[in-house]
Amino acid sequence: MPIEILMPALSPTMTEGTLATWSKQEGDTVSAGDVIAEIETDKATMEFEAVDEGVLAKILVAPGTPGVAVNTPIALLLEEGEDASALDSYAPGGNGRAGADPSPEPAAAASPAPLPAPATPSSGEVAGPDGRVFASPLARRLAGEAGLDLGAIAGSGPRGRVIKRDVEAALAAGTGRAAPQPSKPAVDAAVPVPPAAPVAAAAPQAGPDAKALADAYNIPYQEVPNSNMRKTIARRLLEAKQTIPHFYLTVDVELDALLKLRRDLNARGEADGIKLSVNDFLIKAAALTLRKVPRANAAWTDQAMLMFDRVDVSVAVATDDGLITPIIKDADRKGLATISSEMKDLAARARDGKLKLEEFQGGTFSISNLGMYGTREFSAIINPPQAAIMAVGAGEQRPVVRDGALAVGTVMSCTLSSDHRVVDGAVAADFMSTFKKVVEDPISMML
Repeated sequence: MPIEILMPALSPTMTEGTLATWSKQEGDTVSAGDVIAEIETDKATMEFEAVDEGVLAKILVAPGTPGVAVNTPIALLLEEGEDASALDSYAPGGNGRAGADPSPEPAAAASPAPLPAPATPSSGEVAGPDGRVFASPLARRLAGEAGLDLGAIAGSGPRGRVIKRDVEAALAAGTGRAAPQPSKPAVDAAVPVPPAAPVAAAAPQAGPDAKALADAYNIPYQEVPNSNMRKTIARRLLEAKQTIPHFYLTVDVELDALLKLRRDLNARGEADGIKLSVNDFLIKAAALTLRKVPRANAAWTDQAMLMFDRVDVSVAVATDDGLITPIIKDADRKGLATISSEMKDLAARARDGKLKLEEFQGGTFSISNLGMYGTREFSAIINPPQAAIMAVGAGEQRPVVRDGALAVGTVMSCTLSSDHRVVDGAVAADFMSTFKKVVEDPISMML
């Protein structure tokens, strides 16, 4: 019986994807780890690697097909010894494919939950968002026939997936024999925890029917289908505004000292191709501030507040399909030149849809800078599960008072949006006061 290749969940928020291109064609030999397709997720275009060996017998989903649900069969693979006649008896869903648990839909619904990734499982296996062990269809079938517990077998396939050779090795060694899986009750108990219900309830109110709206307006229009990324952005923004109690604080920051230091450093680094932006300084300043005011470097869950030990700053980057937030990890420990280099690389690959999952999934704090567009001041929507985001406006010349006299200075307005469940008003005020001091004394960033 042929092995089904399923549309994978390549990100925690992915419920459907667009099959951009096939890297393998019908009749090609496929080995575990081979890239067989490129799939457009809700955030980026990512490579999809095979987890089984065999011959790609039939492609079920044509390249360019949008809206393919996770766990939908997209191709069929014949294993060694099978020929094309095996396709005659194929019935969708009939071969114990990977992800064919009785409840794939709840798992997909739970995956966008704004919580950090689950703890890494033991024994080398990799568990999905719902606690399932990842295994190829063939490995599942062989393990089931032999009465083996997949959770007790270390996977050697791509990203730790259990594949055929792992099951055969367990059989040869006499290991992996186990009673019924004990982890199932824990999985069932964990499923209701993520607060995904408000999003599902709000989805029908997301907007009117396109045709009905167009007919009501009676204005010529062009219909631009919503991409997976745009749908995810809409869902998460709706969730954030409906479920997170936002409050806002704004401070005006003088930039003259920072701009002078930037000019001096860029002149020194010109020979090495170093060109620092104001945004690079702001990322560093925010990271140092989070280290000094750790209560803002946190996330809310119904069980506990998570106080993060690392400062990872997400930076909003505009793309043709919408906003994405690549991450500068350990930003408080990196120099300005390193931050600048990483940010340029991440922004370029974000616009090309080439970011890896770990480069945009996560982060403990966000910055959104619209100052380059001339926006003086704005309030940003929190990026869950983070507890705060800072909106940066344009630096512009304004009247300021220095030593009791009126002068002209370059001033920038910054607004902090905070989750009041995590960040109290005094904590947010402390954060903004500290941030202002760091930016106005930029030489402190060099220490």
